[in-house]
Formats: sequence, C-alpha cells, structure tokens
Amino acid sequence: MPHSDAWPPLPLDGWRDTYRTLHMWTQVVGKVRMTLSPELNHWWHVTLYVNARGLTTSPIPYGAGVFEIQFDFLEHQLEIITSEGGRKLLQLVPETVASFYGTLMEALRSLEIVVEINTMPQEVAGAVAFDQDHRPGAYDRDAVRRFWRILLSTGMVLEEFRSGFLGKASPVHFFWGSFDLAYTRFSGRTAPPRKGAITGPAYSHEEISVGFWPGGGAVDGPAFYSYTAPKPAGLEGAPIRPAAAGWNSELGEFILMYDAVRNAQSPRDALLDFFESTYAAGARLANWDRAALERP
Repeated sequence: MPHSDAWPPLPLDGWRDTYRTLHMWTQVVGKVRMTLSPELNHWWHVTLYVNARGLTTSPIPYGAGVFEIQFDFLEHQLEIITSEGGRKLLQLVPETVASFYGTLMEALRSLEIVVEINTMPQEVAGAVAFDQDHRPGAYDRDAVRRFWRILLSTGMVLEEFRSGFLGKASPVHFFWGSFDLAYTRFSGRTAPPRKGAITGPAYSHEEISVGFWPGGGAVDGPAFYSYTAPKPAGLEGAPIRPAAAGWNSELGEFILMYDAVRNAQSPRDALLDFFESTYAAGARLANWDRAALERP
C-alpha cells in the first residue's frame, strides 16, 4: 500500500473541531466499557482497540452474555452488537456531545442494556459533562478516516515492536482519556507510589511507554512519543534515532513528529528505530534486566 494511503497527512489545525468532538464521543463509549468491565491494573479495562474498520470496545460483559460497541470509520457508523443477536446502527454525523450521549444511551436501553456512567470527561481542560455539552459538534469524515489510518499503521509497527519483549507488556490499545494509541513494557519492579486516582494505578510499576498522539498543547501537531517512568537520570541526553527525534522538556519525554515519519523513505523503519532506540536508552539507564526481558 502506498505511503500516502497508510501514512496520510493530518495537520492539527485542519481538524481541531472534529478532534474535540470525537475525543468526547470516544470518552462516552469508553466509560461504558469501564463501568461494566472487571477492573485491571494500569486501567487496561477501559481502553479501545484499533480494528479493520475503526475503534472497538472489544466484548463487554453484561448479564449472561456480552456486547460490543464499534466506531466504524469506513461507513461512519457507531455499531452496537450483542451476543444475543441484537444490533443497532447509529450514523456518525456532526452533532453535539449531549446529543451523541443521549442517542447512545437510548440505543443501549433498546437492547436491554442499562448502564449509568460518570458523565464528566477525563484528562481535559474545561471539562463539560456529556449531557450538558451543547457546543456545536463537528465530524469531518475524511479527517477521521485519515486519523484511523494512522492508528492502523502505527498499531502494526507497535505489534512488531511488541513481539521482541518477553516480560510483562500491555496490549496495543487506545486510551480515550489522553486520546493516544499506546504500548507499554514493564521491568517487573514496583515504582514509587504516586497520588491520584488515575496516575496511582497507571504508574504502579516501572515502565517504558511508546505511542502516537494527534497533538495539542506543547506539541503543535501529531507526534510519536516515548517515556520512561520513573525517569532515570540522564535520559534526556541519551542518543536516540532517527535524527529528527528529540527530548521535549515540557512533557519530559522523547518526541518524533509524525510528518518526519510520514515523509521518511520507510515510515515503518523510522518509527521502529524510534521505538527501539528510546526503549534501549530508558532500559539501560534504569538498569532493567534486559537479558531476561528481551527475546534474543
């Protein structure tokens, strides 16, 4: 597949309104999964997953069966299916977060799924409750499809990177709070405790995380990231690859802008090099037992 299809452009200014709207929609769906799923450490029970059509919750337990909610970014529909044969399709169109929330809850009730979620968004500034968020919504189909294509291509590289690790590792999954696709490796040692309902469980053990984020705040565009937690001394000065990658002191992590990868001769090679080199830097400086954790 050509690079232009697998790694399309996604300038931040070109889809900010759609980005905000989709971020809130994924939070609504993600909170349904979080509310009904068995709790896992590091918040692994809340995430969404990239699939061949968009983003999915994966099966959510309910009663004697399961149901699943999928964002279909090819047909631009939200699909709800149950193990009892129930199915609902909702069109993804420009609408307010409050409207999306109400329509989804009604669709779930029509399938005899009753759930109450915390309606306050997570990890966003100026949060407005879902059912009170009447700001105009946006849905640019082309931008959303390009975003999904990037998640799909990034996920394939992350799965390849994941295959070389023998220790505890996360799935490749999408965190709707921070709106990023992530993969995490663990040393096997506990980390100094952190306060906070989110950060406490998330960083309970030493980890190195890599992933993709569409940008905002300190990063004015889509980017790949890598961080080691807790941060070992000297990490910011460690040599990494490719040359376009560097340390972001405001975020405290390594950043490689998406366009540098998209325009590389081999985006896959450039991205894998970033993941491998930043992991190696963090694992070396944090004294991980790499001989035991990595596949030869």
